Amino acid sequence: MSVHREQGGPERMKLSSTLGAVTLGVVCVALLSIPAWCATAPTVTLAVDATAAPRKIFHASLKIPASPGDLILYYPKWIPGEHAPDGPVIDLAGLKFFAGGKSLKWRRDLLDSFTLHVQIPAGVTEVAAELDFLSPATFESGFSAGSSATDKLAVISWNQVLLYPKGWKSDEINYSASLKLPEGWKFGTPLPVVNQSGSQSGNEIKFATVSLSTLVDSPVIAGEFLKVVPLAKDPPTEMDIAADSAAALDAPDEVWDHYKSLVDQAQKLFGAHHYRDYHFLYTLSDHVAHFGLEHHESDDSRVDERALVDEADRKASASLLPHEYVHSWNGKYRRPADLATPDYEQPMQDDLLWVYEGLTNYLGFVLTARSGLLTPNQDREDLATTASALEHTPGREWRNLQDTADDAPELYFAPRAWESWRRSTDFYDEGTLDWLWTDVIIRQQSKGTKSIDDFCKLFHGAPSTGPMVKTYTFDDVVNALNQIVPYDWRAFWTERLTNHGPGAPLGGIEGSGWKLVYDDTPSDMMSTVASLYHSVPSALGFGLVLSDDGAISDTIEGMPAAKAGIGPGMKLVAVNGRRFSPDILRDAVKATRNGGVLDLLIENTDYFKTYKVDYHGGEKYPHLVRDDSKPDLLTEILKAK
Repeated sequence: MSVHREQGGPERMKLSSTLGAVTLGVVCVALLSIPAWCATAPTVTLAVDATAAPRKIFHASLKIPASPGDLILYYPKWIPGEHAPDGPVIDLAGLKFFAGGKSLKWRRDLLDSFTLHVQIPAGVTEVAAELDFLSPATFESGFSAGSSATDKLAVISWNQVLLYPKGWKSDEINYSASLKLPEGWKFGTPLPVVNQSGSQSGNEIKFATVSLSTLVDSPVIAGEFLKVVPLAKDPPTEMDIAADSAAALDAPDEVWDHYKSLVDQAQKLFGAHHYRDYHFLYTLSDHVAHFGLEHHESDDSRVDERALVDEADRKASASLLPHEYVHSWNGKYRRPADLATPDYEQPMQDDLLWVYEGLTNYLGFVLTARSGLLTPNQDREDLATTASALEHTPGREWRNLQDTADDAPELYFAPRAWESWRRSTDFYDEGTLDWLWTDVIIRQQSKGTKSIDDFCKLFHGAPSTGPMVKTYTFDDVVNALNQIVPYDWRAFWTERLTNHGPGAPLGGIEGSGWKLVYDDTPSDMMSTVASLYHSVPSALGFGLVLSDDGAISDTIEGMPAAKAGIGPGMKLVAVNGRRFSPDILRDAVKATRNGGVLDLLIENTDYFKTYKVDYHGGEKYPHLVRDDSKPDLLTEILKAK
């Protein structure tokens, strides 16, 4: 990782020349009608001008084969990995169509705003389209619809800037794309480059013709400050990191060593790979939406500007790239059949996200420790926080794990208020605990000769291939687990998916030789996260979720704060007659063990009221401690291979 070179030079072009289109595996879908005007799938030309990226606007020009009549075009709606019909169609502007130098009439479909009808006159064989994508001008969360550009960098998601014709699967239509960047900006992408003009960093880049599937699956990261860090040679793997400052890229050498180790440990876990080269596209900015989004040969991951150079920030974001990297195997290569749709218009069904995201979250947790991005103790502290959060999720009483996956398109965009009662996308965190439980059962039943690593090699492993999709069902997961170790996996997972508690599923933690306990000292990981994200963990014991300015985002049903009448959307103003601060609250909570009281002055829609909270338990912070009566499987799970 100590070797650096600019993205887009001859080495990159040589690397990428072998890239091909994503091949869609065996998916049971109805055949799409093929347009009469085209015996073979069309090739669309797409030119994107991102030179105004600092203004947060991108211009695109397309040339689309067509024939007379009603040309139906789609703007991508269901974006792979986003698990919802959230394509940012609201930010599509400046839309115009031309043929033979004349403007064409078009109208949006009344039943689906992502569908456009363009009237094509006689004699026309090609339509020119012009459009603008309006990237959020102020901070907005979300995936490809979220904030994606600053004065110094941008992430271009191709689904933002294109249309595609009805009648073809996304891996049948071809796109010949080019991209123009601000002068001096460098870039990173898994797309193969065939031509580049301007400076070495590349002002205008021409990409090889690829399928629509490959194009949408291959974002571009670009910026004035961009660093390329090679991680592995076979297959070629690198980090392409764009930041809002040069200083943000100056991480200690051990950081690059940990990411090299991540690649090595992942290859050992799966025993094979399903990409030709892989690019960690890592954006460091306080002004873009923060998330991770998986792609087959890359990921689009965005964190704080100082996430590489600040130790606390590094710890808080340590598990992000392991999670997204695992998705190249679990989610992109092996994919639930109901998520492998033929194009971006067909609805996706999220019922197996407890495998797609849950297993990925568990394996990301494992690889975070195995790679050294977190120490085993820090990783356990993170697991304790996960388990404690689910222990304090009363929504499990009415909504089971399966329903959080089924309802994912809504839950991804649900507000923080009432999160513990509504539940969120808990198939991530509950999936971590359940797949740990699965790993423990495999180790116990096989007397230590098998583990989840063996499942990964069987389900996701050899032979190594280029990008492709191999779909699966619930039965396939059960059958693969039974090949590793015979067990009633169907009953196990049916129970895990449909149970309502009480409490979190702690069988994996307890079976691995550890226990979830609470004491009056927050862990280093909890304190780090609280400081970075301005939360107040001291309120855990009585069920209040609030930020360090007193804003209450949630109260946990059934716990003292909720019973006292406090709810989300209110604000804590004072504690026992004194102006609120996190330390004042912590001192008051600590005193409840010795007869202290909690009189909380709360502001609620311009009214003020003092609430007496009946709580006497003192501070409570989660930890994992060893249970010496059982073998320490968790330490073995987190050990580097």
